[in-house]
Amino acid sequence: MKLRFTKMQGLGNDFVVLDGVRQSIDLSPAQYRALGDRHFGVGCDQILLVEPPTEAEADFRYRIFNSDGGEVEQCGNGARCFVRFVTEQGLTDKRRIRVQTARGLIAPQLEDDGLVTVDMGAPRFVPAEIPFIADAEAVTYPLQLAERSVEIGVVSMGNPHAVQLVDDVDTAPVAAEGPQIEHHPRFPARVNAGFMQIVSRGEIRLRVFERGAGETLACGTGACAAVVSGIRRGLLDATVRVQARGGQLTVRWDGPGQPVLMTGPAVTVFEGEIEL
Repeated sequence: MKLRFTKMQGLGNDFVVLDGVRQSIDLSPAQYRALGDRHFGVGCDQILLVEPPTEAEADFRYRIFNSDGGEVEQCGNGARCFVRFVTEQGLTDKRRIRVQTARGLIAPQLEDDGLVTVDMGAPRFVPAEIPFIADAEAVTYPLQLAERSVEIGVVSMGNPHAVQLVDDVDTAPVAAEGPQIEHHPRFPARVNAGFMQIVSRGEIRLRVFERGAGETLACGTGACAAVVSGIRRGLLDATVRVQARGGQLTVRWDGPGQPVLMTGPAVTVFEGEIEL
């Protein structure tokens, strides 16, 4: 089977984007893994599938598959690439679109300067909704790892995140602790592990070990979760620059019940065809 694809990236977080609007796409987890393989396939962090909506209020449906073949609920950098894809492919002439995801509607918008702003919806903190095993909701929780206990903020941005403060992201134990946090038994659906360094009340540095993908150059939902966690701890202002290894995002959150707004770039790298 020959499959057309578009390779895209947002701050180095890279994607294979598939057009499921003008063609029917039904791949197996093994085929998604083959696409994501950097040696034998196209190579990416996630595969994004653009489909017609199944809900009347949405313009498109958005599905995300990690490079390990598993489907996940949300991806912020992918959402920005999604907007640029449907615009460049002529699938819509709207600048602001409503997109159906596994965790509800999001509303990305293509800005005049070429950046994309995504309304990621309101964050969730109730442990059962994340899901996270805890007796009651709290701003932070202790989490016991193999060699030490860490303090984490737990946030759902449509997908689960555990955010800890570190003195320096360059020396943070991402490779050692990321997998431990991802697979910790208190997270029944696994979790994305964020390592956040506070630079000022308006700027952070961030590394994220993503569930099913490992550490990536940037994570949009991870940036949103980190900013929300920092604001809840009283450490950050409402608008924050997030510096990832792949570049910079701007995240704004005005407090409980309000949506998180994320602004950043999305770039088409190339188009191609692969035999699966």
